[in-house]
Amino acid sequence: MPTAACLRGSGIAAKLLREPAAEIEAHQELAVVRNIVRELGDEPGIALVAGSRYQLTAYGVWGYAFLASRTLRSALELGVRYLDLTFAFTRFHVDPRRDELRMVMDDSEIPEDCRQFLLERDASAAVALNRHLFLETVPLRRVTFRFPRPRYASRFQDYFPGPVSFAQPENTYVLDAGWADRALPQGNEQAARLCEEQCRALLDRRRARTRVSERVRDHLLRPGSSAEMAAVAAALGMATRTLHRHLAAEHTTFRHLVGEVRGALAEGMLSHRMTVAEVAERLGYAEVASFSHAFKRWKGSAPSVYRARA
Repeated sequence: MPTAACLRGSGIAAKLLREPAAEIEAHQELAVVRNIVRELGDEPGIALVAGSRYQLTAYGVWGYAFLASRTLRSALELGVRYLDLTFAFTRFHVDPRRDELRMVMDDSEIPEDCRQFLLERDASAAVALNRHLFLETVPLRRVTFRFPRPRYASRFQDYFPGPVSFAQPENTYVLDAGWADRALPQGNEQAARLCEEQCRALLDRRRARTRVSERVRDHLLRPGSSAEMAAVAAALGMATRTLHRHLAAEHTTFRHLVGEVRGALAEGMLSHRMTVAEVAERLGYAEVASFSHAFKRWKGSAPSVYRARA
């Protein structure tokens, strides 16, 4: 299936797929899924294959928080708390029992025309993540799906290490409490706590994205992003004049946001003992004096003074 056919009607440019900092909105991904279902819907188990290819590192800081958790149970609980930072359309809920742990997969909010595809993909991805955590297969007591038994039902055994049944009241996968409470090989309490703080901050920022100023800040914080207003406006899908009008309505300016972001980045770098010259270079200043002057304008003191205090 050609790339253009996959992306038709989604508003996603093919070149965007090669940008590691690019973000795809949920409605855009739904458009892609609909194209795939329409063209390849008869391909048996294609969603199961797609889900199995997700790696923990593809989830960014959420994946690292998952990896650093103490046990699978704590990883799943954290994962559900910050589920909006993942690719999942299915809503996962942890249902602990005395001797087992049930993960309930709620697909009721997914549009009907791509519901089964996304449920199969998300379920396959979730089970694959368990395997990535332990570096071995985690056996399942049972797996249940609400949809009728598909003609490719035998393929489910390749992705779910346990008995699978269909036409059931709920979508679930269930594992022994012993596995749920087993220590993870890469668990690190301090790293997990730090990653969770970053997850919380990232989720707060994403939920505030109705404000254009917040979207501009997010874009400026991406590695290698341009600080030119025209480039940022284009990345946000609007004209420069439109961006200026939105920011004025939020009582700010593009120049102010650039200064705010650069000031925050500079503070962080100086606090971690980078030299003034190193910070100036990282922020793209040709001369240290220009950076020092800008920093004093942002923060009211010279960067060398701030570094000494930090």
